[in-house]
Amino acid sequence: MIDIKFLRENPDIVKDNIRKKFQDSKVPLVDEVIELDTQRRAAQQKADSLRAERNKYSKQIGALMGQGKKDEAEQMKKLVTEKSDELAKLELLEEELSEQVTKIMMTIPNIIDESVPIGKDDSENVEVQRYGEPFVPEFEIPYHTDIMEKLNGIDLDSARRVAGNGFYYLMGDIARLHSAVIAYARDFMIDRGFTYCVPPFMIRSNVVTGVMSFAEMDAMMYKIEGEDLYLIGTSEHSMIGKFIDTIIPEEELPKTLTSYSPCFRKEKGAHGIEERGVYRIHQFEKQEMIVVCKPEDSKMWFDKLWQNTVDLFRSLDIPVRTLECCSGDLADLKVKSVDVEAWSPRQKKYFEVGSCSNLGDAQARRLKIRISKGKDKYFAHTLNNTVVAPPRMLIAFLENNLNEDGTVRIPEVLRPYMGGKDIIK
Repeated sequence: MIDIKFLRENPDIVKDNIRKKFQDSKVPLVDEVIELDTQRRAAQQKADSLRAERNKYSKQIGALMGQGKKDEAEQMKKLVTEKSDELAKLELLEEELSEQVTKIMMTIPNIIDESVPIGKDDSENVEVQRYGEPFVPEFEIPYHTDIMEKLNGIDLDSARRVAGNGFYYLMGDIARLHSAVIAYARDFMIDRGFTYCVPPFMIRSNVVTGVMSFAEMDAMMYKIEGEDLYLIGTSEHSMIGKFIDTIIPEEELPKTLTSYSPCFRKEKGAHGIEERGVYRIHQFEKQEMIVVCKPEDSKMWFDKLWQNTVDLFRSLDIPVRTLECCSGDLADLKVKSVDVEAWSPRQKKYFEVGSCSNLGDAQARRLKIRISKGKDKYFAHTLNNTVVAPPRMLIAFLENNLNEDGTVRIPEVLRPYMGGKDIIK
């Protein structure tokens, strides 16, 4: 959420930013919120003036009563009552105007970084760099669920009967591989100085609206019926929520955490054939990383976070590339975002396996996450990035480590997590 003071002083910058994100219908909201904010501040000033008058009259009542001037005191009491009634109306108006201002401000997109390429959607994202040589074997690579089924590693039919489409049973060595990748990712991040955390898997609505836009919330979150609780779509939600309404001493920063959680997503809309199987699902597990830091350090941490994901995939011999997300592909709270995509030798192209985002002070402003430096206080910057998210990551793993005979190689770094196995067959 943008600072209302910044919007008041720089309306043209905010409008231009909205146009860069191809959300022209939101441009009139800038003038609308400025007008509402002007009315709110006027109501606030008048209310403050009335409070001062009421307090002054209240003091005079005591003095008049002490002087035996009861009639004058009674007249003053009537004035105090009138001021109180008028003040109550103004306070109600101020509250209503504040709610309207906040509601609009929550829909105005954050100011994107000047380095973000301008484009309408993900088709205009820009490749930054490739890591590792993409390889296509001479033999045909089956679809990922076919590979898993031949290894007795997945049961989609039973999952459909139990929960419907978008769910799965992982079995045997594939299930073990899934857990091994998560465990390896956990230790990988701990070795890089991050604190391991297992967060709540449900969060309240005030946390949900603090960490994401309304559009994201509607498209992603599952609501628990009858309770003010939502299933998390990623552990970033509860990890950033951990710091809600806190003041962090500057010397304690940065907060660098890596978290494990199951994730639950509606995944609304139709998807192509390449997104069947376990590519786009309602339930999966993920190792995440989040950082809470000083504003001047967020760009540095942004580069460190996406590099961690690249390094992890390369340690498993999986070629990847980084992709700069264009303006139209950024969620409203994001300042800048880079996707990490893994090579698919079957499709002969890259596909997304992680996303790194710098949200500036947007989440901190909504959740009141502040930093203290002496008597001064200011909003923190928050960042998040996927370490690894199987089972989607398993697609890249299986395709890049499949042998012609249908067996799957286990990279050396993963073998301790697979009971010493060097192959799945």
